[in-house]
Amino acid sequence: MSNRRNPNARGYRTGYLRSVPWFQRRDRWFAREAATGSLACAACNLAGTPREFELHHVTYSGVVQEGQRWVAGEAHEDLIPLHPLCHELLHWFIDTDPILARHRSREDATAQALPKVLARVGGNAR
Repeated sequence: MSNRRNPNARGYRTGYLRSVPWFQRRDRWFAREAATGSLACAACNLAGTPREFELHHVTYSGVVQEGQRWVAGEAHEDLIPLHPLCHELLHWFIDTDPILARHRSREDATAQALPKVLARVGGNAR
């Protein structure tokens, strides 16, 4: 998965997504969602548990590196749950479509790619 638009891309995957602040932020996100009802994939709409989902960053706002320390300050709405296959497909659509990859914001590219993922998986993402 590409993170071309991420200003912290260099250490994002190997540092941030393996950091304690990220796992704590992820746990808080899922706890808040559990309080609101059922949890479903933003692409295929199939329900699942936190263990079945990855969180996609709609924006990288709030992901900051201060020296060697990562800060997980994402807004709740900047994260969406996706099954791993749906997440992989979402990034594939965003990265391979020239319009989505180069001429749309990450938020717009995500919104425009989600229906493409649903069409591809047909509600069978797990």
